[in-house]
Amino acid sequence: MKCKNCHINFKPTQFLQKFCRTNDECLLKEALYLLDKKKKADLKKRNKETVEKKKSLMTLSDWIKIAQTNFNYFIRLRDKGSVCISCQKPAKKENAGHYFNANNHYNVRFNEDNVHKQCEYCNTSLSGNLIPYRKYLIMKIGVERFEKLEEIAYLTRKFTIEEVKQINEIYKQKAKELT
Repeated sequence: MKCKNCHINFKPTQFLQKFCRTNDECLLKEALYLLDKKKKADLKKRNKETVEKKKSLMTLSDWIKIAQTNFNYFIRLRDKGSVCISCQKPAKKENAGHYFNANNHYNVRFNEDNVHKQCEYCNTSLSGNLIPYRKYLIMKIGVERFEKLEEIAYLTRKFTIEEVKQINEIYKQKAKELT
C-alpha cells in the first residue's frame, strides 16, 4: 500500500491505515486526517439532529404546505401530456387546479378527483375557470364520482400532523413511481 503523504510503499499495521508513520510529516498528516474525519462525523451528526429538531418544531400548516407541494407535483406528473381541463388547450405553465378550492374545502384538498392539470391562465387569472372545468370534469370522472366529490366537499375536515405526514409520503411515493 502507498502512503497518502509521501507515496512510498509500506505495510499497514492497522486496518485502513492510510499513512506510513515513518516520519513526522506523515504522522502529522495522519493526525489531521483522523481529526478531519471526526469533525465530519460530528458535523453530520449535528446536521441530522438539527433536521430532526426542525421537523419536531413544524406546525400542521408547515406540513400541509409540504404535502400540498408533493400532491400538486404528482397531479402534474399524472396529467402530463393532457390539455388544461378548463380550456382544453395545451398549458404553457402547468398548475394543479382544484375544482373545489383547497383552502375552503379541506375534505377534498388531497382528493385526486378534485385536482387536475390546468393552465396558469385558467387557474389564476380566471379563478379556476369553473364552468368549463365542471363540464370536462364530469366527462373525465363520470357523474357518479362527481356527485360523490360534491357530497364530500362540504363536509368539515381537520387534519392531524400524522395524517398529513402520511399523505405527504403517499404522494412522494406515487410521484416517484411516475418518474
